[in-house]
Amino acid sequence: MKELVEVIAKSLVEHPDEVVVTQRESGKSLILELKVAPSDMGKVIGKQGRIAKAIRSVVKAAASREDQKVIVDILQ
Repeated sequence: MKELVEVIAKSLVEHPDEVVVTQRESGKSLILELKVAPSDMGKVIGKQGRIAKAIRSVVKAAASREDQKVIVDILQ
């Protein structure tokens, strides 16, 4: 899952070398934290959060195949 979020984020931003995805587990959930350059934050979130919602949907669909619950957090 971590690699999936990383690939999606790197394809969206202007500074792909600053994309960092950290993974931690909380109970039965897997939490993925995405950090990007401040200038790329808008590209990852999108208008009215549409791109962020799309990223979460893709990850949720991939996680459901493996019977996992994944939470994607976008950090500043």
